[in-house]
Amino acid sequence: MNKSREEKKVNLSTSKSSDGTLLRRLREAREKLEKEMGKVIVGQREVIEKILISLLCEGHSLLIGVPGLAKTLMVNTLSQVLGLKFNRVQFTPDLMPADITGTEILEEDKRSGKRVMKFLKGPVFANIILADEINRTPPKTQAALLQAMQERKVTVGGITYELDLPFTVLATQNPIEQEGTYPLPEAQLDRFMFSIPVDYPSPGEEEEIVKETTSAYLPELNQVVSGNEILEFQMLLRRVPVSDALIKQAVGLVAKTRPNKGNKLDYVNTYVSWGAGPRASQYLILGSKARAILRGELTPGKEDLKSMAHPVLRHRIVTSFAAEAEGVSTDDLVDRLLAEK
Repeated sequence: MNKSREEKKVNLSTSKSSDGTLLRRLREAREKLEKEMGKVIVGQREVIEKILISLLCEGHSLLIGVPGLAKTLMVNTLSQVLGLKFNRVQFTPDLMPADITGTEILEEDKRSGKRVMKFLKGPVFANIILADEINRTPPKTQAALLQAMQERKVTVGGITYELDLPFTVLATQNPIEQEGTYPLPEAQLDRFMFSIPVDYPSPGEEEEIVKETTSAYLPELNQVVSGNEILEFQMLLRRVPVSDALIKQAVGLVAKTRPNKGNKLDYVNTYVSWGAGPRASQYLILGSKARAILRGELTPGKEDLKSMAHPVLRHRIVTSFAAEAEGVSTDDLVDRLLAEK
């Protein structure tokens, strides 16, 4: 039987590894991970870093990009390098909640001859879930992921099942096709720590991709860390100190995204219908912590906070009709907010 989240953390808290040792192991693991990922994935280092940060923060990420940019390959490769179980779910209009969480079937007990209900686990019972084209399925099915993402649990037939840890959902969306899609509600978007754009490779990177994928090159991937080590790194992250000044900056930045009478930024009141909630402030600080320790720093600073602003805020700001009419994007608004003194 899988141990619960609390039981695992209690066991790990008795580990003899010091924070300094864990920090050194994390830096070494990141270097090895970049080397192993580079055997398969050309470029996309920032995307990989953001995914790794969200995993350390026990968060989830939404990958936005056109087809053919190796999003699935990237996530699958990452799961192999991290030694985690990976499942991919192709979201389609006819997908049902049970296709994700699992279902109960009636089975006959060979010993007693009695019929009993047996639960067959769905693909959500893995460490890394790729929800491919998540906006192609109706909201009822999208919502099947909500409990798993928030509580790391699944309830079927009145019985609650614990998910394996670590656990993260990486969902993809195609930004150019709108027919036959069901936009994610703001409540579900808010469950994602990051919204990460996956862009086209540079000409040089594309040439390298073509060379590797049209040859007999078969890379051999090595596992960098174990699942228990990742859980230790997640606990280390929570112990990283943060200054009150940085927390104040994070909360102040999020507050500026909210249009109201007290907001002195006229462009926010004009272009924003709804601003980001408290979860954005939490993720700004957690993400800043993760970025800092991945780079060998003991505590996060202003640059770490700034680097987290776009991926944390871009999907939490709801723009107004005026913004749409004038072509003002959420990234434009975050740029202006960061430029404020």
